[in-house]
This record gives sequence, C-alpha cells and structure tokens, in this order.
Amino acid sequence: MRLSSLRARLLAWLLGGIAVVGLCGGLVEYHNALKQADLYFDYHLEQMALLLRDQPVEYLAPLEIPSRAAAYGFVVQVWTIDGQRIWAPPHTVLPNFATIGFSTVKTSEGRWRVYGVASPTRVIQVAQLMRVRRQQALKLAIPTLVPFALAVPILGILVWFAVGHTLLPLKRLAGSVKARRVSALEPLPHAQLPDEVQPLVAALNDLLGRLSAALDRERAFVADAAHELRTPLTALHLQLDALARASSDGERAEAMERLSAGVQRSIRLVEQLLSLARQEPRAEPLHGRIALDELSREVIAELVPLADARHIDLGIADAEPAAILGDPESIATLVRNLVDNAVRYTPPGGQVDVSVTQARADDGQVRLRVADNGPGIAPEERTRVFDRFYRQPGALVPGSGLGLAIVKAIAEAHGARIELGAGPGGRGLTVTVAFAPAPPA
Repeated sequence: MRLSSLRARLLAWLLGGIAVVGLCGGLVEYHNALKQADLYFDYHLEQMALLLRDQPVEYLAPLEIPSRAAAYGFVVQVWTIDGQRIWAPPHTVLPNFATIGFSTVKTSEGRWRVYGVASPTRVIQVAQLMRVRRQQALKLAIPTLVPFALAVPILGILVWFAVGHTLLPLKRLAGSVKARRVSALEPLPHAQLPDEVQPLVAALNDLLGRLSAALDRERAFVADAAHELRTPLTALHLQLDALARASSDGERAEAMERLSAGVQRSIRLVEQLLSLARQEPRAEPLHGRIALDELSREVIAELVPLADARHIDLGIADAEPAAILGDPESIATLVRNLVDNAVRYTPPGGQVDVSVTQARADDGQVRLRVADNGPGIAPEERTRVFDRFYRQPGALVPGSGLGLAIVKAIAEAHGARIELGAGPGGRGLTVTVAFAPAPPA
C-alpha cells in the first residue's frame, strides 16, 4: 500500500499510534507492577528478618525458612555481634559484611536486595536476588498485560474497517467521476457525502459549470462563425464566376476589383474571429504593467494611414500618464478595434479623438475615451451592439459585427467597464472604457 494513499496514511498514523500507546501502556503497567513488587518483597524481607530475630535459633543450626519465602528466593545469613558470619546458605554468594536496614548489594551472582536486623546476640540478614524480583514482577504484570496484548490487535482491526468504511464515499465519488462520459457535465451528487468532502465536490461542480459554459460559448461561436463565413465565401464564389464570364478587359477589371474587396473583407472577418476566440475567458491571470497612454499613441500611429485615406482627422486629444495591469496585446487589440470602428463609421472629413485620463475620484480609475462625430448609435441599440455579429439596421459600412464584441470580451477579462454615450456636441459616439489603475511601481 503506497503511503501517498490517504487510506495508507490514515492507517499508518492510527495503527502506529495504537501500537505506541499499547507499548507505552504495557511499559507503564510493568513499571507499576515492579514498583508494587518492590514494596511487597521489601515488606516480606523485613517481616522475615524480624521473625527470625525473635526465634530461639541455636548457633550453626539449620534455619527453618518458610516455604513461601523460599519460593520467592529469600536466603538468610547470620552474623555475630562482633562481625563473624555463623550461618550462610551453601553455594550462594552473599555480602561479606552485615548492614542494618535495607540495602542493595552487587555480587558476582547479581544484585541483591538485603534487609538486616540486629538482636542482642546476633545480626540476621535476609536477601533476595533482584532478577528473581523482576521475574516475579513480570508474573504479576502479565495478567494485566494480556488485555493490552489482546486489545491492540482488536482495536487495529476495528480501525482498519472504520477507515475503509469512512473513505467509502470518496471511492464511490471517484468511481462516479471515472464512469462519466466526456460530454457529461452535470453537477456531481453531493448528498450523503462527509462535510470534509463537500468543499471538494462544490469546487468540482463549479469547475464543471464553468467548463459547460465555456463549451456552450465555443459551440455558439463555431455556429455563428460558420454562419457568418458562409455568406462571404458564397460571394467570393459568385465573384469568381463573374470573373470567369467576363468578356472584356473592363468587365474583368471590375470583377477583379470586387473579388479583391471580397477577399479583404473575408480576411478581416477571419482576423476578427481569431481575435475574438483568443479573448475567450482564460485561466492565466493578467499581471503585466501597461502604460495606456503610450500604447494608445502606438495604435493611433498604426491607423493614421487608414484615417488619412478616408480624410479623417485622427489624433490624441488628451493623454495623461496612466498605467493599468493586463495583457499588452489584448489591450492593443481593444484600442485598435475602437479606433478602427470610429474611423470606418465616421464620414469623410470627420474627426476621431482619443484620450487617456486618470480620475482623482472613483478610486483613481483610468479612462480610455474614443469619440467621433459620425452617425452614432441610437440609445435603444447600445446594449445590442456588443452581441456577436450584430449590426445596426441600415448600416452602410460593410462589417462583421465583431468589433465591439471583441472589445467587450477584452474589457471583461480585465475587469473594465464600458460605457456608450453621445459624441461631442451630441453628435456621433463616445466609447469610454474604465480600468482599475495599476499599483504604484
């Protein structure tokens, strides 16, 4: 079982914790049993020594040790008052000196616990090997340790099944996701799921919702694009037929001119479609710092030849230094589409002014304004002109209806707000895009 598995980690921590607690509990129990054994055997050493002290035992006579004391490994030696040992058990190494009270003595046979008591004529010492005491303590602890030894594996088995049962909803959820079809974007069921899993399922459902919306937008975009491309491509086919049927140089030149214009319109339509596709909601954040006033001057410089060809007065009315955060290429596309629309829809001899200002109020918003004195947009149409492929009724300038849709997509991606209003003197159109300012560098 891999430790990267949540189940394996839970089992490792829980079973490891149970084993450690069981081991610590056993050691504590053994320590307590040893402590109780020390008190118990010390008491019996003292009582036996006092008992032998009060018995009229003749010198060198074999001592009668109680059978229970003998079973505990008690041994006795007797000293005279002047320090002569007069009795000691055979084949046993005991201390060569007499002490009164409790003491622990180390000999070649091991450590001894000794208690000595004095009478008017002798000193009696009762001793016990410490290893015998440890063995007896273990025997006393075993009845208590057995439940620990049984409880630990039983508890481990219960934990094993409890973890498996607890993680069963996650297994079902994983199976449900794995069994889904690629096109199934319905929300995942979240009933009867643990509270800890609910945020994950909610996040997945939110992701599925956004993915479904993105796919819907893509399907709608493809359908709209196919519909819009069908007309210019059909027109190009007809123009090719007209070119093939032309019987004179004049007819061929005229057909060639119409074909060239149709190709240019198709190229622009495809470019706008690609531009719109690139502006679909993206996952990566936009953090580039953009000097909007400088970028606007660069875009206007690109479009000056188009404005001159149409005899349009294109220029910068006001350009305060202002910075925003975003994608430079996208913002350039936004400015280019606004200025290009204004130039195309303004009649010859008209005027298009671009300004960049930063408000002192409204959180210091940076505003890009493109104003023209062209035909403008009726107030009731201003909400619809941002729809893809929508064109005002009676529009005389050829186009695809994608320019403002592209502007809207870019503005939304940058958290900007778009407003449409009347142009200078109430004539024409003014488009205002308000951006949040970039923090000070």
